[in-house]
Amino acid sequence: MNFPTGTVGGKGAAGIVMDWSVNNAYNKTLKDLDPKSVPTMDATIIPNIDPIDTGLGSSEKGNAVLTAKPRKKTMTSVFLKYFETAVDGKSRRCIFCGQSYSIATATGNLGRHLSNRHPGYDKNGDFAMTPVAQPVTVAKKPQALVKMPQVELDHLNWLLIKWLTLASLPTSTLEEQWLTNSFKFLNQSVQIWPGEKFRAVLCEVYRSMKEEVRLTMEQVSSKVSITLDFWTSYEQILYMSITSQWIDANWSFQKVLLDISHIPSPCEGAEIHYVLSKVIRLYNIDTRIISCTHDTSSNALHACHKLKGDLDSQKMAPFCYIPCAAHALNSIIDDGLKTTKSVILKIREFVLAMNSSLEISEDFIQFTSAYEEGNWKFPLDASARWSGNYLMLDVVSKASKSMETIIRKYEEQLGSRLLLNSAEKNVVHIMYKYLEPFYKTINNMCTNRVLTVGLVLFFMDHISEMILTCKDSRQSPDWLKSAAQDMATKAQNYCDQVCNVFTYMTAILDPRIKVELMPENLNLESYLEEARNHFMRNYSTSYFPSITSSYTAQEMDDGGSVSFAEEIARKKRRASMNSATDELTQYLSEPPAPIPTDVLEWWKVNSTRYPRLSLMARDFLSVQPTAASPEDIFCSKGEESDRQRFSSPFENTQTLLCIKSWMQGGIKVKYKSTEIDYERLMELAASSATDSSSRSSEKKQK
Repeated sequence: MNFPTGTVGGKGAAGIVMDWSVNNAYNKTLKDLDPKSVPTMDATIIPNIDPIDTGLGSSEKGNAVLTAKPRKKTMTSVFLKYFETAVDGKSRRCIFCGQSYSIATATGNLGRHLSNRHPGYDKNGDFAMTPVAQPVTVAKKPQALVKMPQVELDHLNWLLIKWLTLASLPTSTLEEQWLTNSFKFLNQSVQIWPGEKFRAVLCEVYRSMKEEVRLTMEQVSSKVSITLDFWTSYEQILYMSITSQWIDANWSFQKVLLDISHIPSPCEGAEIHYVLSKVIRLYNIDTRIISCTHDTSSNALHACHKLKGDLDSQKMAPFCYIPCAAHALNSIIDDGLKTTKSVILKIREFVLAMNSSLEISEDFIQFTSAYEEGNWKFPLDASARWSGNYLMLDVVSKASKSMETIIRKYEEQLGSRLLLNSAEKNVVHIMYKYLEPFYKTINNMCTNRVLTVGLVLFFMDHISEMILTCKDSRQSPDWLKSAAQDMATKAQNYCDQVCNVFTYMTAILDPRIKVELMPENLNLESYLEEARNHFMRNYSTSYFPSITSSYTAQEMDDGGSVSFAEEIARKKRRASMNSATDELTQYLSEPPAPIPTDVLEWWKVNSTRYPRLSLMARDFLSVQPTAASPEDIFCSKGEESDRQRFSSPFENTQTLLCIKSWMQGGIKVKYKSTEIDYERLMELAASSATDSSSRSSEKKQK
């Protein structure tokens, strides 16, 4: 359609305001227009327009009718609301009685039906009709956006750092593409740090937390002891962990890992001594270190000997190094088990088969119940540690009949080679009975809350007696006597290294041991006298100095005045020394406390009775009899730790293992000067997960 030139002023379909001033010459009526010349408009370009009933009709010829005859307004009877119209539209049914009437029935007849059959229909509330609910459109008010809590740190990456640390996984784990894709699948906006950044952040966290440990060690007022533990990784690199222990003013035992360092080649005593001295100087504990507990290796022994020479030359406080009792005892037991190794391997293979098969293990439980051979809980400990080896002997000693029945039932799967002959069973029974005292001793060592040198010496003395009794017994078979001889040699070697005046002083300060339960070869009168001298020299005059003179310089020239003051000071010194000696004498004169006594709690309660002696006890009771946790050495728990340390690459070993130990010890994770609040991060992560779950549920409901 061609339009003449007009003036823009009104609003058109395209949103432009236009006012058309059209020439009258072009005005035509609808009759004059050719229907074909009228342009058609596509309704799809006009959105959200509801159809409007204009009341206009149209002829078949397309001529528009300008006016229409208005319809007659109809009346609706009040009776119709009590009748329902059928679906077919041909009848109506009474809502009260169900009586049907033709759709053509006059409404008056319907009214008479209601009056006759249902009097009071228009007044009874029960008959009131519920009006049809009309759809109501509710305009929702725009909700204010809830501001989610925000943290400056990258939540996910810091949580991944915690996961890597506690699981002792290398940072290369996060470089796996499948892991990144998994996070992307959950949230496309996730940005995982590259491996280099993770390593850089971990190194910075390590430095920050190490500084926190250094500040902690500076605040320790008592003596500290250190322990050394060694292992070799899959890369054939030797590592050494150095841990510090002490007892705080509240008589609580404290320990913290100082560092994990690799020992440079050739990994001998000189290299160990160099690394150890460096760590001691870094933490400034050379004036407070009282002892070092090492494993039984010759290189560690050489390093500790050189360290003692360094400290003695600097006239530091007394220092002693002792071998690890747990390593020594484990080595002693290994010598005893040499003759039964082949039998134990057979039993372990059988136990592993039961652990891997639910059917076999359930049958074993049923047979042991039927034969009254004890209760067994799977999976059984099949580790190569002491706990696993002793359990192998336990299975044969207590459930040999059930074991034989299972092997015969599953002979095709297990093989008859696992059956033990009578000689093998006899060896197992003898060894099981012989090792029973070892089993009880190790259980006590692993479950004791504070394992002291005195208690360990008491246990080791008992073990030595059992070995000698077996070696000298006529009833012991030759193979057992030979094993006992090797065991006795190692036990004596440990005893020779550990028995000295230093360990004597440590042992007598255990109120459960004192002098009465001291091993005979350690209970010497000369050691007791040296202990008294050390006590008076270091815990009497130094902590309680004598009275000094307050005279002026002129009065000091007067010999009489000086002599009088010096006499007073000497009397005070003698009184102080006698009082100190009386504390030690009184303590040793009392009977030992029961073995189950909590040593630290005992000293906490009795420190007011022995104010000077308690200071010495606080120092010496920090000395550790084992270089590592007895559980890690004797139980299957240690195998998991060994696997993690063995598989840790060089670039991550120091940072990951140190951070893990510090986190487990309660030290807060720090990145430079910022403390990483993992509790808050976990709260935010949980809140985010809850919100996501709620939104997902709402979408499903819609």
